Amino acid sequence: MPATLRSLRIRNLALVESLDWELASGFSAVTGETGTGKSIIVGALKLVLGERADKSLIRTGADQCSVEALFTLEEVAETDRVLGEQGINVCEEGQLLLKRIFSTSGGNRQFINGSQTTLGILKQVGDGLVDLHGAHDHQSLLSADQQLKLVDAFASHQEWLEKYRATFQELIGLRRQRQALLEQAADQNLDLWRHQLQELESANPQPGELESLQVRYSVASNARRLIEVTGAILEQLSGAEDSVLRQLAEIARHLREINRVDESTAELVRAHEAAAVELEEMERGIVSYRMRLEIDPEELQRMEDRVHLLQSLQRKHHRDESGLLELMNELKGRLERLDHREEMLAEIGARLASETRTLKEIGGELTGSRTRTAKSLSKSIQVHLKDLGFGQAAFEIRIDPLDEPGNTGFETVEFLFAANLGEPLKPLRAVASSGEISRVMLAVKTAFAQQDLIGLLVFDEIDANVGGQIAHSIGAKMRSLGGTRQVIAITHMPQVAAAASRHFSVSKAVKEGRTRTALTEVAGKDRVEEIARMLGGKTKSAREHAKELLSPKS
Repeated sequence: MPATLRSLRIRNLALVESLDWELASGFSAVTGETGTGKSIIVGALKLVLGERADKSLIRTGADQCSVEALFTLEEVAETDRVLGEQGINVCEEGQLLLKRIFSTSGGNRQFINGSQTTLGILKQVGDGLVDLHGAHDHQSLLSADQQLKLVDAFASHQEWLEKYRATFQELIGLRRQRQALLEQAADQNLDLWRHQLQELESANPQPGELESLQVRYSVASNARRLIEVTGAILEQLSGAEDSVLRQLAEIARHLREINRVDESTAELVRAHEAAAVELEEMERGIVSYRMRLEIDPEELQRMEDRVHLLQSLQRKHHRDESGLLELMNELKGRLERLDHREEMLAEIGARLASETRTLKEIGGELTGSRTRTAKSLSKSIQVHLKDLGFGQAAFEIRIDPLDEPGNTGFETVEFLFAANLGEPLKPLRAVASSGEISRVMLAVKTAFAQQDLIGLLVFDEIDANVGGQIAHSIGAKMRSLGGTRQVIAITHMPQVAAAASRHFSVSKAVKEGRTRTALTEVAGKDRVEEIARMLGGKTKSAREHAKELLSPKS
């Protein structure tokens, strides 16, 4: 089973103060007298699956209501992907825990695996877990997309479908490439691109050039002053009579005299010698630097013009130096593609023709497979409908061609239904009666039992206004579905309840002046008594009839 509801915990919802329901796979029936609160089970499921909450549902006297549902999943990859994208704890050991809390103050919180989330994400995750069938419930089979998925699953042509989708996406990509080339060819910016590239290639900016130029320009434009300053430094170092180096020589003479008397001053002598060497090296460096300084007005003008050119290009294109180089490559690429566009268009055209032929071939296979599947499925569902009281009903899976190929093929799928002989077939979503549509759903679900993608089916009194024989057939169908899916049926019909593998009874009692709803599993004699009550009374004949219904032979 794709998903199984393992437990449902309800606190302070309507008449329920506290309810803990442990479930298993298979078919479970929920019964009880009118007004006991059977519908609260469905209401709680809706809330925990993301339906909007109404604070009037909170039990009188309570501050908040909570519903918690624990599911086990066979496959968690897709669910974990959705949860991971939202930063929600993924499923551990295949367990998915949903929780909903809302208060009288209007506060509304929802959690998945202990992580708080939005109502939208809760609903997105919940939609794939449960199919609720009753008035105004979300019924996945009414969706044309879901109907198509079911037909495809039943047909077992997943490999063809994947090939079709891959080819279809390839065609879309090729068409976009062709359109882009055609638009570029007609683009009025073509001349502008050529002019911009010519301008940039003429300027030929180099990586790091502007920064280097600005440094050189700064030095060259201040060369006269730098020559003056370096001359003054050299004069103070060695040119003047009282220059630094001459004074150092005098100091050296005094230090040597001291050292002859006191050898402990040798370190001072060495320090002086080192200082003198450093100053002499500095002098040589300044001389070398001064010799490189030139006053060349023409070179200065060339540098100034170059700086202005590079800066103006950056301002014009709103790009820095590396951005100008990237723009050159972009423009070259665009123009090269345009120069070869005829060749590229021809190549794309050939690929388009080839992929179109492939798409037609695969799409034709899909259409044939779907058509054959639709016919056989329609017959199968028709048989199940007759078992469920629609002796004169008609059901058809119609294949309608699309004007243009779509992502899933050349056609759409529509389930059509007519309840009575002579009535026109209508789309299933247009059937008005909830009881009617629920029985149709049961027939469809039975036919699709192995391929259905949703693990829990909840039927809310779909057996209303049917006779005993039809109710017996409904119970048999649900029991059959319970072999591959988890089924919960809220029912008034003893024939349906008797078919269940587990039977739960909802009761209402007054305690300490408050009405409380309780849910208990009934088995053995208790189950016989509950079935007898549903048959009309706890008489001997009713009990015998109940035992007969519960007999494995019935």
